[in-house]
This record gives sequence, structure tokens and C-alpha cells, in this order.
Amino acid sequence: QVQLVESGGGLVQAGGSLRLSCAASGMIFSINAMGWYRQAPGKPRELVAIITSSGITNYADAVKGRFTISRDNAENTVHLQMNSLKPEDTAVYYCGALMGNWRWGQGTQVTVSS
Repeated sequence: QVQLVESGGGLVQAGGSLRLSCAASGMIFSINAMGWYRQAPGKPRELVAIITSSGITNYADAVKGRFTISRDNAENTVHLQMNSLKPEDTAVYYCGALMGNWRWGQGTQVTVSS
């Protein structure tokens, strides 16, 4: 099993920045990739960004050029730097670890006010 603990969410004005962090513990050697997903009220969970164990990244079109995913292998932590935030970025953000299937953290709320 792997445990994921997110931090860094909050309330920010449009145009502002937030940095989310996700600390992984447990069977981290089984993790193939880590990513951030988000879910807004009434909408399905959607991919935000993903980073593989070899460092390859992929982003949703809606966040390209504004968000950056990175990982600190020494600290078993993944970060999501979010700049130029928009109200439509408001959602619960979940850290995920791909280990055959996705395992999720508890989520952290990000609210962007206009």
C-alpha cells in the first residue's frame, strides 16, 4: 500500500499562484507515475498533470503553460506549481499514484476567486 498526503490548497485571487505538494510513503517502489487530478462540483475527475518515474510529464490542455509538475525523489514528494490561476481552476485536487491502478490522497481544496 501507499499513503499520499496532499498539502498547499487554499483560497487565492484570479491571477495568483499556489503550490500543491504530495508526500508519498509506504510501497513507493511500486509507483510507476504520479499525478494530479481535480474534480469540480458536478463534474467528473479530470487529469491535470502527470509525471512518470523517468520524469516524463504530461498536462491537460487547460493548464499547459500555467502549471508545472515536478518530483523530488529524495523526499518522495510531488509538487504542482500553479500560476495564473483562473476561477475555472476551482476544484478539489487529488494526488494520485499509479501502481497498476490509481491510488488517491484525500484531496485538497483550491478556490480561485474572480
